Amino acid sequence: MKFDIMLAGVGGQGVLSLSSIIAFTAMKERLHVKQSEVHGMSQRGGSVFSHLRLSDGFIASDLISLGTASMILSMEPLESLRYVPYLAPDGVLVTSKNPVINIPNYLPEEAYLKAIRSLKNSVVVDAESLAKEAGSSLATNMVMIGAASQHLPLEPEKLADAIKVRFASKGDRVVEINLRAFEAGREAAKL
Repeated sequence: MKFDIMLAGVGGQGVLSLSSIIAFTAMKERLHVKQSEVHGMSQRGGSVFSHLRLSDGFIASDLISLGTASMILSMEPLESLRYVPYLAPDGVLVTSKNPVINIPNYLPEEAYLKAIRSLKNSVVVDAESLAKEAGSSLATNMVMIGAASQHLPLEPEKLADAIKVRFASKGDRVVEINLRAFEAGREAAKL
């Protein structure tokens, strides 16, 4: 088994937290994990992406080749489109539909949603609304892990355990909000 994920978004959205929760879960499942992060601009709003490779065998490189990613998991729709060349023909793109409009000529919503939905396998989630319903707009990345969990080679219960570990130091309320966000993402991706 080999599963390569390109994670994308903009600074401040929690892309690296997404990556660390998936990587932590995979390691607990005794999978081999390689990760490479590129932060882009060192401030909020800059492009952020991470290569995350999971396998039951040896992984030589932490970088994903063009056309081979099993998944693009993105917190931001235009950022998801930026990495489409990495997606394998049978890969899935899982993205939030909520833009971070940080450039003057940002595409209209109908244009980027049409481009995303034209892909063979795509999942578009209103992560912002679901996170707010779960209790915090800061939990959008947990919504996205939930949405991606439908396609990841990891058990949802193990991902939920990793979320508990990740947020335990912030208290029970924060853990519960993030677990609700995770479950909301799982449900939204089923539709």
